[in-house]
Amino acid sequence: MIDTTGQPVVRVVDLVKRFDDRAVLDGVNLQVIQGETMVIMGGSGCGKSTLLRHMIGSIWPDEGYVELFGQNIAELNDDQFDAIRKRFGILFQSGALFNSMTVGENIALPLKEHTDLDDDTINVIVTIKLELVGLREAAHLMPAEISGGMKKRAGLARALAMDARVLFYDEPSAGLDPVTSAEIDQLMMDLSKKLGVTSVVVTHEMDSAFRIADRMAMLDKGRILKIGPRSEFEALRNGAVTGDETSDLIRQFLRGDPDGPITRRRRSDGYEEDILDAAAGHS
Repeated sequence: MIDTTGQPVVRVVDLVKRFDDRAVLDGVNLQVIQGETMVIMGGSGCGKSTLLRHMIGSIWPDEGYVELFGQNIAELNDDQFDAIRKRFGILFQSGALFNSMTVGENIALPLKEHTDLDDDTINVIVTIKLELVGLREAAHLMPAEISGGMKKRAGLARALAMDARVLFYDEPSAGLDPVTSAEIDQLMMDLSKKLGVTSVVVTHEMDSAFRIADRMAMLDKGRILKIGPRSEFEALRNGAVTGDETSDLIRQFLRGDPDGPITRRRRSDGYEEDILDAAAGHS
């Protein structure tokens, strides 16, 4: 059981991000506690990937801030932020391996770029990281020679190369068959237990989310609807329609029901404007 009163290693405070006049994130507050797996979920376009990009410092907020390891990353200079970057790893949707390098060379790359270790030591570390994800025998293979699930595991080994304390996952189950997806989930849980890493997982795959999460956060239209332990979301998923708009919206998303607040909103949003625009376009 994760102590949710513990010190957060990731802290998002009053985060606002606008593109043109649209607020993609609208006052998001979120804390991720050391050692937990936080799953961030929501429908397409809800802002979850944009939130992840803020957490890793690839884009900057219009308002609010993000703290990693107790430091506001927007206030750090390049050298200070480089030091922070070495303490977290990222698993991208595709694995994001360099196709011109072998699997082993991909894992070695951050060690060659950011340390003064000799080649023999780097090779030992690469072997250890590949063993952690069950890919030691694939070190000599090129990315084109391995499956999608193996690419995800190789990407995870590279994210772990610098002994990351926090791992950020962007749709780790995307494009995988159910068995391979379950294997990736099990690997993530095993790594959390063995290494004590903190995990932030962005996904809309509900089977995966309920397997791995300690706590969950539901995003909708750039706002956090609910943050809580997995058990609270399980109760919502398994419960009956309540008549409460927010609870029923979350329930519909978790269950994948074809009818509910989400689909009713889609049918009603901008309908009159679309009709007028269509008429104007043909006049």
